[in-house]
Amino acid sequence: MNQNPHLRPSKTAVLLLNLGTPSAPTAKAVRAYLKEFLSDPRVVEIPRIVWWCILNGIILPIRSGASAKKYASIWLPKLGSPLMHYSRLQAKELGEKFAHHGQVVLVDLAMRYGQPSTQQALEALQAQGMERLLLLPLYPQYSATTTASSFDEVFRILGTWRNQPELRLVKHYHDNPAYITALRDQVLSAWDKDGRPDFASGDRLVMSFHGLPKRNLMKGDPYHCECLKTGRLLGESLGLEPGQYLVTFQSRFGKAEWLKPYTAPTIEKLGKEGCQRVDIFCPGFPADCLETLEEIAMEAREIFLEHGGKDYRYIPCLNSSPKWIEAMYDIAQEHLSGWSLGVESDAILVERDRLAELAKAKIA
Repeated sequence: MNQNPHLRPSKTAVLLLNLGTPSAPTAKAVRAYLKEFLSDPRVVEIPRIVWWCILNGIILPIRSGASAKKYASIWLPKLGSPLMHYSRLQAKELGEKFAHHGQVVLVDLAMRYGQPSTQQALEALQAQGMERLLLLPLYPQYSATTTASSFDEVFRILGTWRNQPELRLVKHYHDNPAYITALRDQVLSAWDKDGRPDFASGDRLVMSFHGLPKRNLMKGDPYHCECLKTGRLLGESLGLEPGQYLVTFQSRFGKAEWLKPYTAPTIEKLGKEGCQRVDIFCPGFPADCLETLEEIAMEAREIFLEHGGKDYRYIPCLNSSPKWIEAMYDIAQEHLSGWSLGVESDAILVERDRLAELAKAKIA
């Protein structure tokens, strides 16, 4: 790499930010991942000393093994973690989309917890000449527990750099038309394959979002409102009436009250009330992961069938669908306005170096 900064092209980069995944479906790997994840004060807002005792004395010893078995049930043969696989695909295909449009933009992926770490990703981009950086979280709905935590980590790392890049952030895109279109097309694609639910006879579409403690909402976190808006816009784009679709919240942890209605009890209630078919979709998860494949596609299915339901259909997440890659590109383009999306020519670099040498000579 040329050490002369004036002869080094400056580039624009997009860094996709996601939560993370264990490196393997083993108790050891899951424990390491959970410890990093659950030690984040953005995730668990309990006094540190109290939480340290609970986490290390109860949760990690008990939950690591049980969670490892769940991860093993959804691990992809030869591909590993679904979340990692699809997140990498999204980064790769977004980069190819920029190239298809004749734009030179570096695209990489960083996980908030686990690998590839945020620091690894930033240093890799820096080594490639990154001078402008757009952070694009794979969290469509903003929350302090996800989006803000990922931003915090970027800020922490850049705070140690002498030469920082220009920086822009995508806070959220819960109501972005391209995102809603991608969600709509994902649902319609499933219905084209399996048939549309008979809503008139009581079939329902459930949109399940990851839950949060209710106190987060009361403290001002906009996540709940943004999930509801995504659900409403998706329902409208599908031509559904209120009541034909339901917005619920999953993955409750602990005894505190979380955002309601909870997904599992809602699924159970639908089965008991005679609902014959439930289609379930997770709009807040751009990539399939443990929470969608095990908790929703498997566990919730069992609940519905055990309580009288007949037909349960899980609709996969956006993953690497062309419409989603296109939506990511559109969202990025909105925030890249005014930045160079090319590579400087040799002539420009030489001229920059010449002017720098002239300036040095004048100072001397």
